[in-house]
Amino acid sequence: MTSKKILRIIIATIAISVFGAIVGMITCGWLFRWVYEIEPINVWKPMDGPPGAMFYLGCFIMNLIFVSVYALLRKGIPGKSLIAKGLVYGLCVFAVGQLNGMLMTYMFMTVAWQVIVYWTIQGLIWTPISGVIAATIYGKD
Repeated sequence: MTSKKILRIIIATIAISVFGAIVGMITCGWLFRWVYEIEPINVWKPMDGPPGAMFYLGCFIMNLIFVSVYALLRKGIPGKSLIAKGLVYGLCVFAVGQLNGMLMTYMFMTVAWQVIVYWTIQGLIWTPISGVIAATIYGKD
């Protein structure tokens, strides 16, 4: 892999990480914060402020994997434009990743069903947008 491709992967990873942090602050930290006040609330770790550095590092690593997999599979992803390819990729990741995770969370964890619905809708919106960011920044060869 060339240094130019690696740089595009890193830039896309940073862009998705910033996007996720900003949208997360607006949605989880403010607009839909009430979801985390639905019983049972004892499942949540106490938070006196924003998540710590380990959270953001973890998100960065997961986004790096997300963009790297896009770069690996992009030629086989259907779509005529980069936006279409990014949307398809994001929807596929959502379908095979987050939907399964949300089902397992609902079935085996004590979390309010409203939180599961919120996270599922959030993933249905965020993941395709992240796919578009990855596709447009990574671009074509």
